[in-house]
Formats: sequence, structure tokens, C-alpha cells
Amino acid sequence: MERTVPTSGNEDIQLYMRTYYSLLRSSREVSIRAVTEAHMRSNSALHVNANENEVDMSAFFYSLMRLPDCFLQHVNLVVMGQSWPVFAENGYPDLESWTEVTAAARRRRSFFDGKETLAVFIASRSDIDDLIPILTAYQIEYDKLHQLLSSNNMIALLDKADQNGKLNDAELATLVQHTQIDLEDLEKLQKVWGDQSVANFKHISSTPCTISIRSLAGSFVNYKRATRRWWEGIAEHCQNIKFADRPVYFVSSNTHSLANLVSGHARLLENELIQYVEDGNSAELEEILNIQKRENATRGRRDNLLYYTLKKYETVDPERVQARLNAEDQIGLSRINTPQFLDLEAQVIQIKNFDAEHLDERLNIPNQEKLSNSQAIIINIDYPLGMAAYQILSEVSRNIGQIKGIFIMGKAATLNGRIGDVMIPNVVHDEHSSNTYLFKNHFTADHIAPHLTHGVVLDNQKAITVPGTYLQNHEYMSVFYREGYTDLEMEAGPYLSCVYELVRPRRYPTNEIVNLTVADFPIGIVHYASDTPFSKGENLGSRNLSYDGIESTYASTIAILQAIIDEECKA
Repeated sequence: MERTVPTSGNEDIQLYMRTYYSLLRSSREVSIRAVTEAHMRSNSALHVNANENEVDMSAFFYSLMRLPDCFLQHVNLVVMGQSWPVFAENGYPDLESWTEVTAAARRRRSFFDGKETLAVFIASRSDIDDLIPILTAYQIEYDKLHQLLSSNNMIALLDKADQNGKLNDAELATLVQHTQIDLEDLEKLQKVWGDQSVANFKHISSTPCTISIRSLAGSFVNYKRATRRWWEGIAEHCQNIKFADRPVYFVSSNTHSLANLVSGHARLLENELIQYVEDGNSAELEEILNIQKRENATRGRRDNLLYYTLKKYETVDPERVQARLNAEDQIGLSRINTPQFLDLEAQVIQIKNFDAEHLDERLNIPNQEKLSNSQAIIINIDYPLGMAAYQILSEVSRNIGQIKGIFIMGKAATLNGRIGDVMIPNVVHDEHSSNTYLFKNHFTADHIAPHLTHGVVLDNQKAITVPGTYLQNHEYMSVFYREGYTDLEMEAGPYLSCVYELVRPRRYPTNEIVNLTVADFPIGIVHYASDTPFSKGENLGSRNLSYDGIESTYASTIAILQAIIDEECKA
């Protein structure tokens, strides 16, 4: 059944996308400035002050956190490719000798040549739809900062500042006075930059920014080839598992929550982890622990704190990471990375090894004997970006015996909730295919709410899958909001397009209302809110989800794991 999709506000987004895709067809690099006008015309909800003279610090933070640290002072050219051979064939044969670099808030494999070029691996066209607006927003706001900081007064101020540290309180106050940037934003910027703060401010004041970008290849075949090789890496690592004969639960979540719930490692280290907090290693964690003690927190909330602390605890000593990996190996959890193709960790977990001794106490095993005899496995992947979700689920499905369930947990923007709330949709409109998918979500609020203390669970929601975080605006969102869509995210639509191909004998359609309630396996989709785009400037650029999201993350993961256990324990 075809449907008419609202287009008001979307035409400018589509024009923006057509603009940068047409430029990327060039065989040479093109300047990001060529798309700044289209970017500003799109009126992105994450870049509300793009057209204003004032610096949009929220957008600058958002972009800055999704680019490697080397970017600000060094990078002038960004080169995108899908695999090592693609880079080699296009003039970059020595990429392995470059320095691998990472961004704080975006998982995307990147290499820096030590001079001015950043090579970025892309897994699907969604990486392009994510990266180009990030670079464009960064360019626009850098230009504003450069203009503000290049005055004689600012140059003199920065010349006098400590060149190996941060601006002091008096210098910050002067900067606020001359730039009209909020003190809170400048302090946040210094927190991110650390001892490089003064050096970075000086660089912005003295050096104009001109970013160029080049796409080496963008064929669908190359995307599929990279995904196929990613799967081959998993099969090679798990040679003792005949995937073609095994039933599989596919989970898209993260690399920590599922592993923590099944291994029991963090709970065994409880005394050490609590002592680590009480020793003052993290003011944030110490405050949370004290609150939990005053409130006589439940065992579950205590465990959430342990899980969150474990990651910080491991950064002190690499041997602690190995101890966790050993504990995971003992319960049959394998971690597989094939970053030369897709920078996407997979975990293969054998369900027959589950037992109450290791599992989180919030989980219930109705029939241990059935569970111990299960031949099913869980394939959990670190949730991908956009259309990479379709490619990965398609590849996994072609290589296994049976899909027993598909469970998706990820971040989303909410139009009617708060950061940390949980949303459970049963309708998803996909901007990639223009389809509206109707499905029976395995989860309801009752599956999540018992494990939440602060957040709210909203089930029976309607979600919209957008092509990129910047590729949405208030006008377009308002149209969908009036139709009841309150959940904006990036992966559900591509996943459901693949589900269609698992239950129907043809490729997914376009611009239709699609009924997926005929699926003979459970489909569970849960999103926790990380952004509130209708609140001006409130996004993960201006606020770190941090511990705020840990409770909703683990409440959702518990629901997913309990659903899998219940399926395997059925009579």
C-alpha cells in the first residue's frame, strides 16, 4: 500500500544531500565551504544558530566530539574509503604506516598521516550523511570563533596566557566579555581540551580553517564486500561453531551491557570497585555512591554502578581488561574485531553456558535444564550507523541456520520525553526507503519499568529513522510530531527493511505501508533518549549522557536478555 509522506521542511534537507553527493562525484577533493550554504538553508535542529553571527557552541561541541583530537590543529583534507584496497588503489598505499586516531563520541576508523590528511573508513552511505554535516557545522562555527579570537585584544590575551595549560579565571572572564560566549561553554571546552586549551585557542585565533573532502569510492558493491569480509573474520575466529546449523538471536546494542550481565565479573570485583570509588578516583561516581547509600539503593542499582565503574577502573591497568576477557571466555563469550573491514565489534555468546551463578540477579531462568541443552547462540554487535544495519543483518542472516529473534537497543532523540527516558515503538517510518513499517514489538513498558528508578518508559510509540543526526529540522519534525512520531533515530528502518526480506520473497519495497506482524520470530526495539531536539541547544554536544543513560541501558538490556532466556526455556 502506497502512502503520501509529508514533505514540508524536508525539501531543504534533500537539496543539501543532493548537493554534497554531487560534489563527491569529483575525482579531486572539494572544499566543505561548497556546501555551507545548503547546510545553513536546511535549518538543522542540531545547528539552530548556523545562520547567526553568534557561535553555536552546542553544534561546535557536537562536531568536535565526533572528530579526532588531531583534527583541530592539523587536518585540512578528509579522504573517505571503504577498505584498505580502495585506499591503495587511489594513491594511499601506505595507510598502515599512518597513526590510527579516534573520536570521543563517534566510532569510525580513521588514520592520520601526521601532516594534514585524515583517512576515514565508511561502512555505508550513512557514514557520509553523518560525516559531511559534522564537518560542515565544524567549519561554520570554527569560522565564527576565528573571527572573534583574531582581534588584537584576544591575540594579546592568548599570547600572555600559559602556553602549556588552560586559561585562568580572569582570562576566561575577559574572553566571555569580548566573545559573548557563555562561561559554562568555555569551561566545558577547556575540560575537553585539557592542557591543550590555550594552544587550541591560539590556533583558532591565528589560523583560518579550510577543510576539503574527497570520496575515493562509494559503490554498493564495495560496501557489501567489506561487510562480507567482516563476517568471514567472525567465522574464522569461531571455527568451532557451525553457524549454518545453529539458531541465532541477533542483538544490536553495545559492547559492554550484555557482557556484564552474563559474565558476573563486575559483581565479583564489587569490593575493589567500591574502594576505587571511595578513594576519590571519580567525583561523579563518589556522589552517586553516596546517594545510593542514603537511599538504600536496590541490588540492581548497585550493580549498575559497578558496571559503570568497571570501565573507568580498567583504564588504570591493562591487566584488568585481560581479567575481564578471561571471565567472559569462561562462560563462552567471544569478542571478534575485524577493523580492517568494518570497525564493528561482534560478540558470539553460547546460551548453554548461562547459569544463575554468573547472571545478573535481575534475570530469571525458568528452566536451567532446557537452557543448558540449548544449541542457540547470541550474535551481539556494537550497533552500527544507519544503512550499515541493513547490510550487517542481511549478511548475518545469509550465513546462519535460523533467526530466532531480533532485538535492537540504541540511542534516539525524543520529541516528548527527557534524556534517559526509554521509548518502545511499534511503528517506524524509514526515511531511507520511505516505508512505514508496522510490527509487533516484543517489549512493553512492563518489561523495562521495574528496572528504572528515574526515567520514564513510553511504549506504543512511533519512530522515524532519519538519514543523519544533522539531517533533520524543526519544520519537518513538527509535521511528524503532529502525526504522533516522537522517536527519532537512525537504525530501526534499515533493520526492518532486512526483516521484510527475511519474511517476504522479494527485496524491500519503497514508499509503502508495510505490515511485519507476520514475522514468526520476536522483534524487539528499544531506544533510550540521548537528545531532546525541541529543547533549543539540548543535545549530546551540550550534555554528556554519561551515567544518566546507564540505568536505561541496563533496564533495556535486561529486557532483551530475559526475552532470549524465556524463548529458550519454552516448553
